[in-house]
Amino acid sequence: MPPHGRRRLSSLVSILSLVCLFASAASAVSAVLGIDLGTEYIKSAIVKPGIPLEIVLTKDSKRKETAAVAFKPSRSSSTPNVFPERIYGGDALALSARFPRDVYSNLKPLLAQQYHHNDLVAAYQTRFPELGILGMKSRGTVGFSSSSFPWMEDPFSVEELLAMELKNIRANAVAMAGKGVTIRDAVITIPPFYTAEEKRAVVLAADLAGLRILSLISDGLAVGLNYATSRTFPTINEGGKPEIHLVYDMGAGSASASILKFQGKIVKDVGKYNKTIQEVQILGSGWDKSLGGDALNQVIVDDMVEKFASTDRMRALGSDAKQFTKHGRTMAKFWKESERLRQVLSANTETQTSFEGLYLDDMNFKYKITRAHFEKISLNYASKVKSPINLALESAKLSLADLESIILHGGAVRTPFVQRELESVIGSADKIRTNVNSDEAAVFGAAFKAATLSPSFRVKEIRTADTPGYASGATWTSDGKERQQKLFTPTSAIGAEKQVAFKLLEDFTFSLYQLVSTQAGELIDTPIAQIQTRNLSASVKQLEENFGCVAADISTKFAIRLSPTDGLPEVVGGSVSCEAMEKKGGVVDGMKDLFGFGSKKGDQKPLAEDGEDREASSLSSELETAAATFSPKESATPDLATSDKNVDDKPKEPKKKTQTISIDFTSQAAGFPQLSEETLERVRERLDAFDASDRSRVRREETLNTLEGFTYGARDLLEDEGFIAASTETLRTEIEQKIQEASEWLYGDGADASRDALKERLDELRGLVDPVQKRKDEAAKRPNALKSLQEALDQVKVMVDVVKQQQEAQSIAEEQASSLASSSASSASIAADAASSAAESLSTSIDDFADLDDDTYATSSTATTTTTTSTPTSQPYSPADLTSLISIRDDVQSWLDSKLEAQGKLSPSDDPIILASELETKSRELNKVVMDLLQRQMKKAPKPPPPPPKKEKGAKKVKGGAKGGKGKPPKSLDIEELFKDMPASEREEIQQAMKNIRTEGSAEEEEEAGKPETKEKEKLVHEEL
Repeated sequence: MPPHGRRRLSSLVSILSLVCLFASAASAVSAVLGIDLGTEYIKSAIVKPGIPLEIVLTKDSKRKETAAVAFKPSRSSSTPNVFPERIYGGDALALSARFPRDVYSNLKPLLAQQYHHNDLVAAYQTRFPELGILGMKSRGTVGFSSSSFPWMEDPFSVEELLAMELKNIRANAVAMAGKGVTIRDAVITIPPFYTAEEKRAVVLAADLAGLRILSLISDGLAVGLNYATSRTFPTINEGGKPEIHLVYDMGAGSASASILKFQGKIVKDVGKYNKTIQEVQILGSGWDKSLGGDALNQVIVDDMVEKFASTDRMRALGSDAKQFTKHGRTMAKFWKESERLRQVLSANTETQTSFEGLYLDDMNFKYKITRAHFEKISLNYASKVKSPINLALESAKLSLADLESIILHGGAVRTPFVQRELESVIGSADKIRTNVNSDEAAVFGAAFKAATLSPSFRVKEIRTADTPGYASGATWTSDGKERQQKLFTPTSAIGAEKQVAFKLLEDFTFSLYQLVSTQAGELIDTPIAQIQTRNLSASVKQLEENFGCVAADISTKFAIRLSPTDGLPEVVGGSVSCEAMEKKGGVVDGMKDLFGFGSKKGDQKPLAEDGEDREASSLSSELETAAATFSPKESATPDLATSDKNVDDKPKEPKKKTQTISIDFTSQAAGFPQLSEETLERVRERLDAFDASDRSRVRREETLNTLEGFTYGARDLLEDEGFIAASTETLRTEIEQKIQEASEWLYGDGADASRDALKERLDELRGLVDPVQKRKDEAAKRPNALKSLQEALDQVKVMVDVVKQQQEAQSIAEEQASSLASSSASSASIAADAASSAAESLSTSIDDFADLDDDTYATSSTATTTTTTSTPTSQPYSPADLTSLISIRDDVQSWLDSKLEAQGKLSPSDDPIILASELETKSRELNKVVMDLLQRQMKKAPKPPPPPPKKEKGAKKVKGGAKGGKGKPPKSLDIEELFKDMPASEREEIQQAMKNIRTEGSAEEEEEAGKPETKEKEKLVHEEL
């Protein structure tokens, strides 16, 4: 055990280490993001210390960002390694009519979609006809080529473009969170129908954007989680009935229905306590990928195309609708306006719009639509509204009667005919709930989930259970046959784990698959992952050789669960095991026998000394003699030795023990070919190059704006009186000429100039204007600075006088103290003799004082009296302080006089010799010297004398005299009465001597009370009391 002092030191070091650890953790504040990844809009909410669940605003202070990114071409875009400007959100969508080939919006439906023979890709190509859509060579998924990068060979994948949008969302969140906050973790919403490939595409895009996915959460569960944050549900442990609600989410790309169960539950808490938590569980889901806001917009666009194609101008040109729909700018205008018209029809019965510059850039078109007409051409989609609800009820094995309400979410649910269809399904308008934010409930739920998963936050405990949406299983080959086993259903809880046994004893490969429905409605097995064992054969051999296991008794098992991150099945561990007889006499037993810790039975006897042996032998003989006097029949007690021997000789049954060896394995994603490390590195480098180009462009624009603003400001300065006084006519003419040249250059060749060229022009102008501006500012500041310095000098002068007066008073006090010390001894002896003689005369002449008791508080005089010389009070200032103060004052005054004399010889257009900053510095120095001296005097000020001691509560009262009352205090002696018969000169001398004695005694007491050891004693006495 370490010494006590060392233990204390190590404990202190541990505590300090923890403090440093927490301090470093606290200095780097972390925040989490919840992202609602929509088809048309992306919304995000941040959770950080001090900001609980707040929407991240865009650069335009909007609460949602349009899911679009655009490349704005420039004159130098064709130059290699020069990247165009990236624009996000609504600004990017506004460029779709001008640059239809470089605006990428609504990318979510294209995630993990194969390019060839895909209806979704064909519909996207029809909507954006001028986009360069192609297939990625390595994976066959959708990619884009941009006309802004003629020198770039590699196309952009959907994941890379989506990563740019997520980076923009993260940048907005970082700007909102403030300095010192890092944002790395996020929870992203996904539709319930996302497959493994689509989930991996979202995770890849987030990783490229610098985000780490804590979890993917389905849209319905995110809305339900937000619904539960402000509510408490019946506790099932107390007989409460769970609440069943349906979340109907209809966004731009799809419609889905999720049935959720809400309930309270009492669970075990820390120690012996219980707690009540809330649970939100998905029971079933249904969806329709073809129903959404974009599908309804498509109906309006088709009606626009039909009416525009039927105009007289189009018929005269002989252009048909197919040819017209390939014109990118016209279609971009139609799609943008169709969204607005649909939203207007949700609150109005009719609306209209007009277009200019369509098709051949010289055609105008007016379009009018009513709500009745819109509902008529949308009848096909109105009949699809019920489909997701029926599929969700079938999946959850419930009926409409089990639902308490339908919670609406998504922008498209505001469409009137959609709400009518939902009311007809549920049977009552009262069950349609609009008590959640239909735009932001999902993003708030995702942010709450992120805060729950992050260790940096503590929130209301709500346990969630999501579902994978698809069934999954495992396949492998055994004995030449294809084996298959179902593992999880579409409604299995994410996070659930199963043990799967394999009757294989050699290394093998098995696959995990997902049962996914195709566009035709067929269910196919889609591979997810491939697992290869590495040491199974060697482990089985080890069990057989070391433990004697038989092949028939050996079992191979793998633990497979639905990943809490993405809900996909994953292998978390594997083992091979068997039950074998436990062996004895191993290494441990041998070591025990060697050192005497083995079995202590009849073959092992303890050693004893000679005396002990003799005593034991005599005692044994006596016991044998006593035992011979008893007959075996008379004794009812069995022989203990014999009994022990029989027990020891009985063979014990060997125990069986399970021997387990872990299996090493590798897991590789199956399905679409994954991007290689080389490709990923190339994509990251391109994204970094884009970021660097954007930063450089921002700095250039800042320099451009600064230069332009400087030219306007310099023009105003040329008319300022102070600027004119501080400059010459020649200099002002030159400045005016340079400003004119810079302005003409900015609107000419300088529009595309580099940042270095802009900065060179700016520095040239500043080199002419800044010196004049400095002279102007100095002339304005100098009077106040001089006034402050003069006031500081006056204060120093006053302080010099104060120090001189105190030093003169100190010298006078010292002279008086020395003269007083010479007479104090004689005065004290005279006073003592006079006091003793007076006391004797009083004792004989005044009989009334004879009966008085002694006063315990009175001071007794002795024959020998010690006198001390009074020490004058020490002063805080020394002669050196006075000398230093005078020297500083004279130096500053001399410096000021010389500077003012030189400054007076200059004109206003010359650079000043004396600066306002120098004057302010001198003022601060003088003020500091004065303040230091004043603070020293405050510190050395004499303390007030201590109050007289109070009489204790239980102290006895002093008896009075014979004539005095009982308990009255004694009478005090009247000194004037005592010395009235003495001559006046002697009486004054004695009184002065006694006064000096009292003064010296008080000084000694005060000095004694001020000593540290005296204070420490008083402190100890106080603590003792």
